[in-house]
Amino acid sequence: MSKASYIDHTMLKPEATTEQITQLCKEARENHFASVCVNPTHVRLCAELLRGSGVKTGCTVGFPLGANTPEVKAFETRQAVANGAGEVDMVINIGALKDRNLELVARDILAVVQAAHDGNILMKVIIEAALLTDEEKQIACLLAKEAGADYVKTSTGFSIGGATVEDVALMRRTVGPLIGVKAAGGIRTLDDFEKMIKAGATRIGASAGVRIVQGDKAPSDTPKGY
Repeated sequence: MSKASYIDHTMLKPEATTEQITQLCKEARENHFASVCVNPTHVRLCAELLRGSGVKTGCTVGFPLGANTPEVKAFETRQAVANGAGEVDMVINIGALKDRNLELVARDILAVVQAAHDGNILMKVIIEAALLTDEEKQIACLLAKEAGADYVKTSTGFSIGGATVEDVALMRRTVGPLIGVKAAGGIRTLDDFEKMIKAGATRIGASAGVRIVQGDKAPSDTPKGY
C-alpha cells in the first residue's frame, strides 16, 4: 500500500472556511488519500467535491468531547450518511467509562455502529487514550470490538495528548488482527507515520498528510486537531 492510502487528510479546526475545506479535498484527490475527515457541517460539500475520486468523506460524531447521548450520536451518524459520508469517527462517553458504567459506553458505541452500518459506511471509535489508564484503554477497545466497530482510534487531537506508539501497540494487541487501528493526534512527519504503522496502525489521521507523503519535516506552527 502507498503511504497516502493510509491517511485520513484532516481539517477539524472550528474556524475552517469553505475555501480551506475545498483545498483539503483538492489535496486529497491529488494525493489519493483514503479519506478526508471533517466536521459534520462540511460533509455535503466534501462529498460533492470528492465524487468519483475514490476518496471517502469522513465525518466526526460526538466530537470532540464524546459527552452527547447515544441518541444524538446516532442521529448525527444518520445525517452524515444522508449527506454523503463514507465513514464516521465517534468519540466514546469518556466519563461513563471512568465511572465504569460500561452498559452506557456499550450502548453509546452500538447506537453509532448500527446507524453507520445501516448506511453501509465504516465506523471508527475514538477512545481518547490520553485520558485513560491502560486498563480503561483495553476495556474501551474490547467494547468497540464487541459492538462491531470497524476501527478503534487513539485520539481526537483536541485533548491533552495525541497518538503514541505505546497506545497503538496496546490497542492492536487488544483488538487483534481483524479490526483497524487508527492513530491520530500529533502525527506530523514521515518518521511519526512510519512508527505508528510499525506499531500496528492501519489508518493515520493527520492534517499534515501532504507533508508526510512528501517526506518533509513539520513546521512549528502545525495546528492543533491532528
